[in-house]
Amino acid sequence: MAAQGRKNVHGKAGVRFKTGYTASKNKAMLRNVVTDLIVHEEVKVTSGVTKELKKLADHMITLAKRNDLHARRLAAQTVRSEEALKKLFAELGPRMANRNGGYTRSFKLGERRGDAAEVTLVRWSDR
Repeated sequence: MAAQGRKNVHGKAGVRFKTGYTASKNKAMLRNVVTDLIVHEEVKVTSGVTKELKKLADHMITLAKRNDLHARRLAAQTVRSEEALKKLFAELGPRMANRNGGYTRSFKLGERRGDAAEVTLVRWSDR
């Protein structure tokens, strides 16, 4: 019989229903990955992350193409490092200035060995 009362505490019934991945963890993971994409210009992620990553990366390039103070502050809310922010506005924004979208490409690499998750490589389109 399961214990009544407090949930997610150790004790007679143990930890019963613990939620796994919250929205804040997902947002933090996406911020880290998009920062790595800006710095290294390519990143390997699972196929579930790819769609959200491409959407966020395209938004960051759109902000970099605007290149005003408000756009820089909006991008700084997402991008984790000052180095990545400088690269975004100094290199990537001007490099993508003549494109009207589709700033990223993704390539399926196969399955990861440990858990058979499908891995994709996401990189900038002009590379």
